[in-house]
Amino acid sequence: MPKQLARRWLAGFGVVGVLLAASAIPAFAAPAVEDLNFFAEDVVVAPGGPAKGSNLFARPRTSNSEWGEYTVKVDRSKVAGFADVRDANSAAPCTESGAILTCKVVAEENDYYTHITMVDLVVRAKKSATLDQQGEIKFTITDSGGGSATYHSSVSIGEGVDLAGIEQRLELTGPLGGTLDVPLTVANRGEKAVNSVVLYFEGGYGYGPSKRYKNCEYSPADAFRHAFACRFPNTIEPGGAARLDSSFGFTVPTDDPAPNGHSGVARWFTPADWDEFQSFNRARLGQQGTEGELRLEPVGLQSRSRQTDVKDQNNGTGMRLQVSGDQGAEVAALVTPTTATGEVGATVALKVGYVNNGPAAVNVDGAKDLRARTVLSLPSGVTAVRVPMTCSSHGDWVPGKLGAKVYHCIEHKRLAQGEKMGYEFGLRLDEAGTRAAQVQLTFDAGVDLNPANDSAKVTIIASADGGSENPGGDDGQGGGDTDGSLPITGAKAGLTAAIGGVLLAAGAAGFVATRRRRNRFVA
Repeated sequence: MPKQLARRWLAGFGVVGVLLAASAIPAFAAPAVEDLNFFAEDVVVAPGGPAKGSNLFARPRTSNSEWGEYTVKVDRSKVAGFADVRDANSAAPCTESGAILTCKVVAEENDYYTHITMVDLVVRAKKSATLDQQGEIKFTITDSGGGSATYHSSVSIGEGVDLAGIEQRLELTGPLGGTLDVPLTVANRGEKAVNSVVLYFEGGYGYGPSKRYKNCEYSPADAFRHAFACRFPNTIEPGGAARLDSSFGFTVPTDDPAPNGHSGVARWFTPADWDEFQSFNRARLGQQGTEGELRLEPVGLQSRSRQTDVKDQNNGTGMRLQVSGDQGAEVAALVTPTTATGEVGATVALKVGYVNNGPAAVNVDGAKDLRARTVLSLPSGVTAVRVPMTCSSHGDWVPGKLGAKVYHCIEHKRLAQGEKMGYEFGLRLDEAGTRAAQVQLTFDAGVDLNPANDSAKVTIIASADGGSENPGGDDGQGGGDTDGSLPITGAKAGLTAAIGGVLLAAGAAGFVATRRRRNRFVA
């Protein structure tokens, strides 16, 4: 999706006897390094095993910053005795001087949030490396103003093992509310014992955990996909295998759209590889289970060093779930208030969104789910000066952009029947008169059971000589609502214009600084 991020600074000033304050939008400067958060993967590599990536990422601590240019020095001296660390970014290679890599970085924003890749590295264990050697890569980041910050990631030498998922593909079927037995087996195809394992699963909404075990942690309750990780202390000898006990399975949620299809994957890790995976992917887990302990039981056929899987391509089990039934969802547009009134120059609040009238959940992950997008169209004479970061301007798709006329709002949050999604805007009334704004629901996937209530209007009245700034209006229902209120989700990028005195400016000067960014997504 194309993206162009524009930051505006409008400075108006003139003197005809009186110097007056004019409305202004604050400038946004490239963040200094102390305003950035950094993270990089910790890696475990084995002699004779595959190379791994260790990339440095950054994100600003606020959303109101432009990106800039930085210098990154990579100090490899602490790991040079046992690991080769090289620049993997052939498009913009770093220069090398002894143990130091020097990389010039032009930071570019991605399509979704503000994570960017600053340095791409590839790490390989030397043949002479010995188990449990460990050191740190030091990153020193300098901004264009001379500010500096440091970050470290670790490189460890581990014992090479080979875990494998026995079931490479599972085809599952079930009705709404049905429970599915899922045999998952891990084998040790290497020459050394594996001293413990971690199972990670991620899949569509239909894969509801039948039980939540105390040795597993799970994704949040409102997630649109299911994910969990379970730890097992089992030692699996070379040639041996172990299977999840018979209590394990999935239960299809009763509010899943149906018929439906869901994909999923289960993957086995060594504990060290799981820590490495987490340092990069940061899976949204954290809810510990309480329903007993999930066990791995031997089905056939000790080392205590850190272990890393040298053939991780065979660790996963792909799954496909077909859910039977006939169940859809119906959503209705909401706007609060339906009449917004204020004086010219005032800013009025407007909440838009929708309610899920059910019976199926919406915004879940599956082939037949209903995924709703709220589109707000504003008339002339009205300017958006407060916009959620979950809403993007039409055409250039900039999250939180001020002053656009059409916004597309979407958030990946599951909504059960009766729940609402809402987005709050601040609209400045620039010209006197009565106008209408339009809210329209569109759908990225699925079919709404009742399209008749997928739109709503709000009347905007700007008076030159006074008026209520933000009346309550009516209940704002497009259908199926009870009180018209909307929970507000997403971060807000706000701006309040200050107007002072009588404008007698003889002239005004201004410019729009527009910066086009090439986008890059970081998981």
